[in-house]
Amino acid sequence: MEKLINYFKLLSDETRLRIMVLLYHNEFCVCQLTGITGISQPNVSKHLARLRDMGFVKDEKKEQYTFYSLSIEDKLFEDILEKIVSNVEGYPVLKSDIEKSKSAARYIELANMNK
Repeated sequence: MEKLINYFKLLSDETRLRIMVLLYHNEFCVCQLTGITGISQPNVSKHLARLRDMGFVKDEKKEQYTFYSLSIEDKLFEDILEKIVSNVEGYPVLKSDIEKSKSAARYIELANMNK
C-alpha cells in the first residue's frame, strides 16, 4: 500500500508529473527538460533525483550528458501514467510540453545522424 501512496505523491507534484509525461515519450537530459518545461535546472535535477531514488527513472551517461528515461516495473503504475498521457488533450501544460519535446527529440536524431 505504501508504494501506491508514494506513487501518487510523486504524481501530485506538477514538476514531477510533467517530467514523467515527457519521459514516457522519450529520454532526455536535464538541459532538454529545462528547455521544454521552463523550470530551472536545479529544480529539474532535484525532481529527477527523487524519481530515480524511488525507482521510476533511470539515468545513463552518454558522452558529457546524462540522459533520463522511465523505469516503471509495476504494471499498475505504468497503466496510470499511460492513461494520463492518452488524455493529455485536456491538460494544456502537458500538451505543450509534449509538442516542445518533439522538437527536442528531432534535434537529438539529427545530432546522432551527423556523428
